[in-house]
Amino acid sequence: MSPHLDQIAAQLLNTKSLPVSSTWLNNVVPSTARNAPVSALTQTALFRILASDFRESLSTSTASSLLPVDIFDPTVQERRLQGTIPVQVLDIEDIGSSLWSQVEAIERVERGETIRGREIIRTVSVEENSGQETDTTSRSTTAGAGENGSTGSQGPHRLILQDAAGTRAVAIELKQVNGIAVGKLPIGAKILLQSVAVALVENGEKGTIVVKGNRRSNLNRRWNSCVPKDAYV
Repeated sequence: MSPHLDQIAAQLLNTKSLPVSSTWLNNVVPSTARNAPVSALTQTALFRILASDFRESLSTSTASSLLPVDIFDPTVQERRLQGTIPVQVLDIEDIGSSLWSQVEAIERVERGETIRGREIIRTVSVEENSGQETDTTSRSTTAGAGENGSTGSQGPHRLILQDAAGTRAVAIELKQVNGIAVGKLPIGAKILLQSVAVALVENGEKGTIVVKGNRRSNLNRRWNSCVPKDAYV
């Protein structure tokens, strides 16, 4: 790689714990743009990584940034994974709620609705005769929904995660983690696992999981279109 690309890769690893693949980075950052500031190129690369498939964009040469290949070994009662492991979300389930209530929550998000007590509040603007009145109504409705609304996904959540090598693991949210909720965390979103404990499944809680966000649109659309009988066994 060129010195610029080496600097970008080092910065992404040191500041974001993302061991980017040199081949992928070389293809993503065009040669014509490599005279731009390293900070700008790093932000562009980070944006592309978070929107990519980790199996393509991240390097698998460092074992400490990958899940153990024998993570489902029943003979290992418990272990703690040292370091930071970047993974992507393949599935999320609110195991504290029924499947049907989760489907309804997703549909409410798509319609721009939320729930306050027993009321359904529409959070999108509704055009009225007076532009000023519309603006005021929209702001107050959205604010009320933001303060008191809920998608109904309270958790705990069960996630299926995948690392850069394609190894999958099941994670259980033991304590509520900000950003993890059905309808809020899209499929393909990126997560950093930090020194998590594994007892056949990963025990996720605040302090061991960092939600990086983004998604893979094709997987997210496919997941949202699944009815419960197709998505769960």
